[in-house]
Amino acid sequence: MNTEYYRQLENNRKYIANMRPVFNKRAVFSDTSKWYVTPAEPKPYEEVKIHLRTAKDNVDLVYLVCNKEKIYMDKERTEGRFDYYVASYQLSDEKITYYFELHIGQLIGYYDTRGIVREITEYYHFAIIPGFHTPEWAKGAVMYQIYVDRFCNGDTSNDVLTGEYAYIKEQVQKVEDWNRYPAQMDVREFYGGDLQGVLDKMDYLKDLGVEVIYFNPLFVSPSNHKYDIQDYDYIDPHFGKIVYDEGELLPWGEKDNKKASRYINRVTDKRNLEASNALFAKVVEEAHKRGMRVILDGVFNHCGSFNKWMDRECIYENAPGYEKGAHVSADSPYKEFFDFKNQNAWPYNTTYDGWWGHDTLPKLNYENSKELYDYVMRIGAKWVSAPYNADGWRLDVAADLGHSPAFNHSFWQDFRKTVKRANPEAIILAEHYGNTRDWLQGNEWDTVMNYDAFMEPVTWFLTGMEKHSDDFREDLLGNSESFLGAMRHHCASFTMPSLQVAMNELSNHDHSRFLTRTNHKVGRTSTLGPEAANQGINKAVFMEAVVMQMTWIGAPTIYYGDEAGVCGFTDPDNRRTYPWGNEDQQLIVFHKDMIALRNQYRELREGSLKVIDNDYNFLAYGRFTNSACSLILINNNDTPLEREVSVWEIGAPMTGKMTTLFQSKAGEYFLGGISYEITAGRIKITLPPTSATLLH
Repeated sequence: MNTEYYRQLENNRKYIANMRPVFNKRAVFSDTSKWYVTPAEPKPYEEVKIHLRTAKDNVDLVYLVCNKEKIYMDKERTEGRFDYYVASYQLSDEKITYYFELHIGQLIGYYDTRGIVREITEYYHFAIIPGFHTPEWAKGAVMYQIYVDRFCNGDTSNDVLTGEYAYIKEQVQKVEDWNRYPAQMDVREFYGGDLQGVLDKMDYLKDLGVEVIYFNPLFVSPSNHKYDIQDYDYIDPHFGKIVYDEGELLPWGEKDNKKASRYINRVTDKRNLEASNALFAKVVEEAHKRGMRVILDGVFNHCGSFNKWMDRECIYENAPGYEKGAHVSADSPYKEFFDFKNQNAWPYNTTYDGWWGHDTLPKLNYENSKELYDYVMRIGAKWVSAPYNADGWRLDVAADLGHSPAFNHSFWQDFRKTVKRANPEAIILAEHYGNTRDWLQGNEWDTVMNYDAFMEPVTWFLTGMEKHSDDFREDLLGNSESFLGAMRHHCASFTMPSLQVAMNELSNHDHSRFLTRTNHKVGRTSTLGPEAANQGINKAVFMEAVVMQMTWIGAPTIYYGDEAGVCGFTDPDNRRTYPWGNEDQQLIVFHKDMIALRNQYRELREGSLKVIDNDYNFLAYGRFTNSACSLILINNNDTPLEREVSVWEIGAPMTGKMTTLFQSKAGEYFLGGISYEITAGRIKITLPPTSATLLH
C-alpha cells in the first residue's frame, strides 16, 4: 500500500473541498436609489426593502447590518449573472445607516459606499432619512444660472444711469458697449440686463433644454451682483419696471446719495416696486407655461448698507411711507436687526458689525431680534407663494447666518418648515463649502451647490486647475484615483434625495469659467488681463466636462454663456455679458444634443452610477436602471487609447452590442456611430485623443 499516495490524495480532496471562490467585487453593487431601495423616499414608520446585487452563486450568506442590527437577507431573484438579495426593515421616524456583510466560507467582506472593504467606517454607511423628500421636478433637472445684468437688456428705459447714485465712494456707471470686458472694479458698472431680457430669451432657454432657471439676486440693491440687498420685499426696478422716473442725477464728483433724487424715486416709489414685482410674477408664469421652474437667490446672512432697515446712505430717510433706518435713528424699529458696538453714536451710527468687516454688508443679528427672524421667515414664504410662485431658494453663505452653529441649524429648520408649508414642492439649496452632512439631515436644506462632490474633482481631473484659476497642480491633472477618492468621500455626505438634486456646476459667478481653466493659466484679470482668459483654451476638454456634467448624478447647472463659449477668470471677469450675435453656435448645439440624450435615455437622469475602470487621464463609468444601461468613457490623454471594458458590471448582456450615441474628438463631436460587439461581457474600443464617448 502506497501510504504517501493516499495521504496526498486525501490532502487534495480536502483542498478541493475547502477551496472557495473569492468575492467577485465587480459584481457587488447597491446604492440608495429607487432601484435598490423601495420606496426610495420612505415615510416615517414605513417598511422599506433594501437590495444588494452579487455575482450569481458567488456568496453563501448576506446580511444587512442596520443601526448595528444584523438582518439575514434572502435571495430574491437571479437575473443573468447576478443574484439579488433583499431584506425588509421597519423604519421609525429616525435616520438609519447600514452596510452589508457578505460570507464565502470563512471569508467575510463588507460593502458600503466605497465598495467591498475589509473594515467598516461609519462615515461611509448608506443612509435613509424617513420623511425626507426632495422635489421630483428637480431630480436630475437641467438648470441654468442667470446673472441678470449680463444676460440680456430687454428694456433700456430701466437702465442704471451714469451718475444716478454713488456706490463704494464712486458714482455708478452705465456701460454703453455690451461686449466690453468687465472692469477690474466692476461692482458699480451696469450693462443693463433685466427681466424683460429674460422674457425675450425664454424660448431660447426652452429650446436649449433648460428646465430650471436659477437667478442671482433680483431684489433692490445698489450693486450689479445684488448680494447687498436693499429691500427684500421688492424686485429691483432696474431689473423690472420704472413707471415713475422723476428726479436728478448726482452732479459730477458728488457722492452724497441724499442728493440722488432720481435713484431715490426709482427704488422707493411703490409704483415702480409693485410694477417690478408684477413683472417677476409674469416671468415665473411664462417659465411655468414652458415647463420650466424658477429659483431665487436668498441672501439672509447679511444685507446691504443701502438697506431700508439700515439706511446708511439715507435713501429712505425722507422717502414717504418708510420708517427711519437703524443707522439714522436710535428709535428705529430696525435697531435690533444689527449689532451696534457703540450705543452712544446716534444719529448716523456707523459702528455696526459688517460681514467679514465690510461696512457695505451689515451682518444681520437674528439672535437679538425676533422681529427680524419673523420678517425673513415671511420673505421665505412670500416669494414661493401666489402671486409670485417661485419654485425655491438658493441660500447664500447659508452656514454663516447666525453667531453659532446651533442657532444656524435651528433657523434653517424653521425656514424649511415655513417654505415647505407655503409651497411643499419648493426646493431649498445652499451655497456651502466643506462637509454637508450636518445640514442635509432632512430637516434643513434639500441640497447644496455641489463644489466638493462635482465642480472641484472634475476640474482637478480634467484641467489640473483650482476653480478660481489660482493654482495649477500637475499631480492632479489626469489623476483618476484622486478624482474617485474625492467623489467617494464627499458623496458619502449626501443621501440620495439630496444627491439627485445637487447643483452640479462647471462655472458660476464666483469662480473662473471652466473653458478658461482648460488653458492652464494661473492668474486673474488683474494680473494677466482679460484677453488671456480666451487664449489657449481647449474646447475638447470642455466637451469632456460637459459630458460628465450631463451624465453624472445630480442637476447639471449651466452658467449663462458657458454654452456659447464665454471665457473669463474669476470674478468680475466671469461676469461677462452673454455674446448675443457672437455665440459659439457649435457649443450651443452640442449642449442641446447632450441635454436631449440625457432626456431620451432614462438611465442618464435617474439611473445608478458605477465606476468600471480608471487609469491616468482615463475614466469609465456607467449609468443603469433595471432595464437599460449606458457607458461613459473619458480619455483626457492627447493620444488615442485602446481599452477593454467590462460592461456586464452595469447590466449589459454577456453577448450583444453596445451602440455609440455620441463621441467627441478634437473639439468636434458626432452623434451615433459604430456598434461594438460584447464578448464575454466586455467590449474593446479605441478612444480618440481628448474625447468623451457615450454608448448605450
